[in-house]
Amino acid sequence: MAKNRRVFVCSDCGTHHPRWEGRCNGCGSWASVAEAPVEVAVSKTGSTATATDLPALEDFGLSGCLPVPIGFDEVDSVLGGGLVPGSVTLLSGEPGIGKSTLSLQIAMHAAAPGASVVLVTGEEAPAQVAARGVRTGEIPRSLSVLDNTSVSEVIATLTEAKPQLVVIDSIQTLRCDDVDSAAGSVTQLRSAAAQLVNMAKALNVTVLIIGHVTKDGTLAGPRVLEHLVDTVLSFEGDRMNSLRYLRVAKHRYGSTTDVGVFEMTGQGLVSIRDPSDLFLVDRHPGAPGSVVVPTIEGRRPLLVELQSLVNQSHGMGAHISTQGVPTARVKQAMALLSRYLDVEFVSTEVFVSAAGGAKVNEPGGDLALALSLLSSIRNVSLPANLVACAEVGLAGELRSVPHMERRLQEAHRMGFHLVIVPESAPEPPMGLRLVRARSLFGAVEEIQALSA
Repeated sequence: MAKNRRVFVCSDCGTHHPRWEGRCNGCGSWASVAEAPVEVAVSKTGSTATATDLPALEDFGLSGCLPVPIGFDEVDSVLGGGLVPGSVTLLSGEPGIGKSTLSLQIAMHAAAPGASVVLVTGEEAPAQVAARGVRTGEIPRSLSVLDNTSVSEVIATLTEAKPQLVVIDSIQTLRCDDVDSAAGSVTQLRSAAAQLVNMAKALNVTVLIIGHVTKDGTLAGPRVLEHLVDTVLSFEGDRMNSLRYLRVAKHRYGSTTDVGVFEMTGQGLVSIRDPSDLFLVDRHPGAPGSVVVPTIEGRRPLLVELQSLVNQSHGMGAHISTQGVPTARVKQAMALLSRYLDVEFVSTEVFVSAAGGAKVNEPGGDLALALSLLSSIRNVSLPANLVACAEVGLAGELRSVPHMERRLQEAHRMGFHLVIVPESAPEPPMGLRLVRARSLFGAVEEIQALSA
């Protein structure tokens, strides 16, 4: 038996309110709180199940959780081998970043061997989807399209067709006929996602759902979507740059540390096997303010060039502009240089960028960031074959960072011969020279000795 009650839900963030409010207490938006029905189950005391009815956990094998390769190398790598049958994956990203292109290419790769794949399109006409598919490659015959936004009708069709993979583009366009609200609202999203999850588990069908994100980068609608699904993928990148990153925020069947790197081209997304070479291809070695840092994206080492430009301005304080580097880390590097090297940034304009659209937001880039700022403000070039990798503590000390061996191997593979590291760094590969330093001040002294 079930009892109905009424609650008030914010359509922007999904916050529940006991009564109607003009302004949401969760996100602060106005006129977004609306009444929504919630069904609360009322069960009788006691249970008909007995202890003998409970199955033993060891009786369940791993055969149902083994991933099936898609055939798209970077996607398979991120997912730990492919998509698990019966799983539900949520692909989120900003509008225009390439989610529809990525999902279509996943569908085409999965259907290439003859697997049955259905693309449910609610945002584009089938002809538009076909035009994109022709640009990205040959469309497999086993890839079907369903132009419908009714959840009940979509599930009925899929139940009859029994495909191996279903792609929903997008969850915001689907509507449940028994829910009295507009498509894309909190109630609609929750109900549609729940029904798709139930269908995937009942039919053992793999489902890929596309979800949009808001301007602040959070998933549009309630975050309950992330809890309903098995895997959450985030597709990121700068629309002014061709590079795209596929990151894992949640994965019930594998690791969340892998990152896929793609390049957006006229023929769709292309897997990048060697991102380091792409980041450094147009680098000008020896330019003031330029330092290369070996970063870690998931389990993949990448060499990225950090660039700084410090100019005098007419204002009293320092104006800071960053791209690909957190502003907080730039401020910390400036404070360290001011405290331990007497470098003043008063009345300056500071511009810091990770070249090529990359992102450097880990502690391993601290030393390279500080050296980049120092090189720019003093207009002194650093050695062209220099790589810097260390965390800089607030006392100015250099600390080691995880995966240092892989970082050093990547630097050696890319032809660099000199790396500034903390004293605790491991032994380098043959042909790579380590310059060990205990502090930021010591690292600067070592560089001056090398340049003398």
